[in-house]
Amino acid sequence: MGLSLIPISPRKLRCDLYSYTYNEENSNTPLAISVLASLIERTLARNKRIAKKCSWELSSKVIFDCNEAPDLTIQSYLERIFRYTKAGPSVFVVAYVYIDRFCQLFPDFRISPRNVHRLLITTILVASKYVEDMNYRNSYFARVGGVTTKEMNKLELEFLFMIGFKLHVNVSVYQSYCSHLEREVSIGGGYQIERILRCAEEIKSEKRGQRRYSSSHHSAGRILL
Repeated sequence: MGLSLIPISPRKLRCDLYSYTYNEENSNTPLAISVLASLIERTLARNKRIAKKCSWELSSKVIFDCNEAPDLTIQSYLERIFRYTKAGPSVFVVAYVYIDRFCQLFPDFRISPRNVHRLLITTILVASKYVEDMNYRNSYFARVGGVTTKEMNKLELEFLFMIGFKLHVNVSVYQSYCSHLEREVSIGGGYQIERILRCAEEIKSEKRGQRRYSSSHHSAGRILL
């Protein structure tokens, strides 16, 4: 997928957010997913800068922590989830809403390289069940996300209890988060998004000769977090 094929504009983003339809012949990653990756990457960078100035206590909210930070960019991880689950942009936006709600409920919690991947696969799994009529089993999401089925089930259940099962996202809330993503592009975030995309493309090119994924979405290559 070349960068020239990805128009970075509010109009393209709005099309993804409100009228996206998956097409096997044109399965490029929706721009909305790249914008979300850019936002999360910036959050990680900001938290890293803050961590240098003060020590955090993450309370008991370490359910998403893995032993060490995975060597996988946010862009690549979200692309992987999209590729194998076919979850539309609306699922990723609702997952973004859930992450925001979680962070508001637990202000001690900070998104970090050690917890971001598990947080993402958990919220996308939950959002998929909320948004989509048909979903893959937890075992399949676990394989895509790089965790065991037991871990996936535990992460989902603990997350649901921690946010009090508050999963409803009404139209106005959805639109407000979409507007936030649109502003991210229109106010000059396009450069950051393009940088994220270019970095992801370079990494994929380097690994292309080392690792192959099956073209079938039923055989997701194994990763471990």
